[in-house]
Amino acid sequence: MNNKRLAYLDNAATTLKPVIVIEAMNDYLLRHTSNVHRGIYQLSEQNTLKIEESRMKVQKFLHAARPEEIIFTSGTTESINLLASSLSMNLSSEDEIILTEIEHHANIVPWQMQAKKFGFKIKILRLNDQGLLDPNDLFTLISEKTKIFSFTLTSNTLGMITPFKEMIKIAKASGLTVIADAAQAVAHFDINVADLDLDFLAFSGHKLFGPTGVGVLYGKYALLENLAPYKGGGNMIETVTFEETTFNKVPEKFEAGTPPIAEIIGLGAAIDFVNHLGFSFIHQKEEELLNKMQSEFNQRSDLFVYGNLKNKVPIFAFNLKNVHPHDLGQILDKEGVAIRTGHHCTQPIMKLFKTSAMARASLSFYNSMEDIEQFFQAIDKAKKLLL
Repeated sequence: MNNKRLAYLDNAATTLKPVIVIEAMNDYLLRHTSNVHRGIYQLSEQNTLKIEESRMKVQKFLHAARPEEIIFTSGTTESINLLASSLSMNLSSEDEIILTEIEHHANIVPWQMQAKKFGFKIKILRLNDQGLLDPNDLFTLISEKTKIFSFTLTSNTLGMITPFKEMIKIAKASGLTVIADAAQAVAHFDINVADLDLDFLAFSGHKLFGPTGVGVLYGKYALLENLAPYKGGGNMIETVTFEETTFNKVPEKFEAGTPPIAEIIGLGAAIDFVNHLGFSFIHQKEEELLNKMQSEFNQRSDLFVYGNLKNKVPIFAFNLKNVHPHDLGQILDKEGVAIRTGHHCTQPIMKLFKTSAMARASLSFYNSMEDIEQFFQAIDKAKKLLL
């Protein structure tokens, strides 16, 4: 990049794609293109089977009870919009939901849109003085009016792994419907929706070494059966007349129209890739990179890292003193280092830390110590140019 060795440190925005994913998608596009569902010819039946094979791979990956609990969407954003739209139909002005202060806009705005329509109140679980979410603070927020708790497992800005096990237990004991945004968590550690007793979970394929344009909504089967569909169209229907429509069974009820076939096949290949590596290997590699990154940041007093550095994935939001992050990002780009700058779709976090923007470096297991060295060398060069 810019005639320099590329150090790709924007994995929280999207991960790189292994060859197995690209080959699986290319094989469909080059040799097996057809639509799926209802085709009685061989290509269509083969591709329909591949879609369902990917569904079963996601089911086993999340430890879900049955493949029907896996719904393919365009990504985390659509999954949460689906839930906000459908679940809000059962809420009134007397009801409340709880979000946390560190949510991505995708887990804020859809609920605000529905709150305007149905009148329910949104309450916020905030960071404590140590910069952490305290599960016990939920007790002060939950009331008889509270119906839903929707939160992220891992902050896309701070890298913080939330105390999700404790928070889920408290929310479930109070009878809340619990929704987990796993977009930033899914590539870093194993998630067992059955053990966690989650009601719903969402993630995006491109955060898991898969393609863009495909994501997952997991939901307990009984809850999905009672949930109203989000979109209308082909495949999600059982019968249609101009007087009335009856809907298909789960999961087809939520998968209107032609699915992203190549992308779903690619997601299945990405899960094969992660299963082959294993999360113990991924965690070991990322822990080495995280410790190195933290050590280097600790040695530079002019670099401020936001958020608590304990119990996190290798995502670092930071700023260089007296330098705007956009300017820093441009200098790093010239040095071959790809980072992200801005509010990272978490403007409440920007307000919390009294800044308009942050730089963010995010790593995956395939990054190297050389990437980290190049990153800090580029920062040193930026300091000479800008300060």
